[in-house]
Amino acid sequence: MTVRNAKAVWQGDLKTGNGRMTFGGRFDQPFSFGTRFENGEGSNPEELIGAALAGCFSMALSAGLGAAGFAAKRIESQADVHLEKSGDGFRISRIQLRTAAEIPGIENGKFQEIAEATKKGCPVSQALSATPIQLEARLI
Repeated sequence: MTVRNAKAVWQGDLKTGNGRMTFGGRFDQPFSFGTRFENGEGSNPEELIGAALAGCFSMALSAGLGAAGFAAKRIESQADVHLEKSGDGFRISRIQLRTAAEIPGIENGKFQEIAEATKKGCPVSQALSATPIQLEARLI
């Protein structure tokens, strides 16, 4: 199978230092204390975790729906990653995953069943299994 990679370089101390995160030759973003713990411009690791989960979940949901005989017209997912103070450090305490999908001919109960199975089965969800993921799935 495939191996994916990403790189981060950090320079300086925690508060005044800065870094860059890169992957795939297409993503290159600065990150700093301000982008992670305040509202500074740039990215942060939590956004990347959220993007990875939203992307993986959307693709896996499409696959699960297809296996059940449904064709997704559109799936839009958003993951809100909660970074909170914990003792002397920080931790990701939970992730709120919201998805809205346009799926012709599916009943809500069946959609919820497939969405919940997808949350448990997508590779990124499995990698994040130590963190509670709260799913809100709705049909549009």
